[in-house]
Amino acid sequence: MKFIVDAQLPLSLVEFLRNKGFDAVHTSELSQGNETSDRDITKLSLAENRIVISKDGDFYDSFAATKEPL
Repeated sequence: MKFIVDAQLPLSLVEFLRNKGFDAVHTSELSQGNETSDRDITKLSLAENRIVISKDGDFYDSFAATKEPL
């Protein structure tokens, strides 16, 4: 599995996932860092088949309303 961990969550979560053998990136590692927009995070997750791990309710609200990511 592949993950992208959003800005509100610690980099240590990425390290934990990597230590368990998963492909994980933190938004701080992206070119725009933690300023990466939700839309760009969604695009990246779809392009790379990554699961978004976030405390940001916008991701859930968008999916619940439209049955699609942002």
